[in-house]
Amino acid sequence: MLEDYRKEIDSIDGEILKLLNERTEFVVKIGKLKSKENKEFYQPDRERKILKRLEKANKGPFPTGAVKNVFREIMSASLSVEQPLKVAFLGPVATFTHQASIQYFGLSGKLMPKKEIADVFEAVEKGRADFGVVPIENTAEGVVTHTLDMFVTSGLKICGEVMFEVSLALLNKSGKTSDIQRVCSHPHAIGQCKGWMKENLPDVQLVEVSSTAKAAELAGVEPETAAIASSAAAELYNLRVIERNIQDTANNYTRFLVIGKLSTEKTGCDKTSLVFAIKDSPGALFKMLAPFAERGINLTKIESRPLKTKAWEYIFFVDMDGHITEKNLKEAVEGLERSAMFLKVLGSYPRSEESSVGST
Repeated sequence: MLEDYRKEIDSIDGEILKLLNERTEFVVKIGKLKSKENKEFYQPDRERKILKRLEKANKGPFPTGAVKNVFREIMSASLSVEQPLKVAFLGPVATFTHQASIQYFGLSGKLMPKKEIADVFEAVEKGRADFGVVPIENTAEGVVTHTLDMFVTSGLKICGEVMFEVSLALLNKSGKTSDIQRVCSHPHAIGQCKGWMKENLPDVQLVEVSSTAKAAELAGVEPETAAIASSAAAELYNLRVIERNIQDTANNYTRFLVIGKLSTEKTGCDKTSLVFAIKDSPGALFKMLAPFAERGINLTKIESRPLKTKAWEYIFFVDMDGHITEKNLKEAVEGLERSAMFLKVLGSYPRSEESSVGST
């Protein structure tokens, strides 16, 4: 009986492989048509619709949550046959931005680590990468101001977002806390683990470095150094996990933005981001936001930043539900534009399914 079942599984696996190759042949044909018509070969909105349709159609017992993962890899691999996506991300490898890039684009994309957020923007702007992935905010540590500032001058659009649950671990060579003299990590990661560190390693020196992966790299060559990083970094840098989940908050999420040059079509589950500046006066911000309130548009985030060209004036970054092609939202943005000193729509894009977890 067992052997019969295994033969059935082998037969099904063979049929799946055959169908995957048939699917890929159609992907190649579509790619050639798009090339002739000078159309974008990768469309995040189309991918989102496919995944939602398949999840809805799944009757089980195959887990619905796994449908998205399986088909994202199928689509990633199919695209790589035609033209591998080049994706720049804030590196190095094994950072959470790297993991978020894999979550969004799959394993078959060509992932390109960059040292700085500005380098990610530059790689996409100059065509060395098709897309970029940058962090924008974290539930514990707040907004990544450098990313916000880049959008003011960059012509790139937001094409998508990734909500990634951050799980931080304490790593070192030996796996023993007695060997630790210092702990390294990115400032945000250290901030997310302040409580745990104070309770468990109160006298250990904390050292800020450029990334969690850089911290793991240092811990890999310095026996007295430990790192706060992902568990994935332990395997890459030959480290041992002393303690997992040392972050102070249980729901620790970081939101990442996918940046590129294309505009995504409406999916029915979208978010729009924009940046604007106003002249300082009593009630100015209230007046700017009134067009959205009057039309029942939900603003999910508003963040202010100093306007670098003039003291004591600010620019505002706003996220809202909906797509810029929707009548109410378009009219609200036009109402804001009439009164704003400066306004730029950064993009309308498919909202992350994890967005309901929190603002990041």
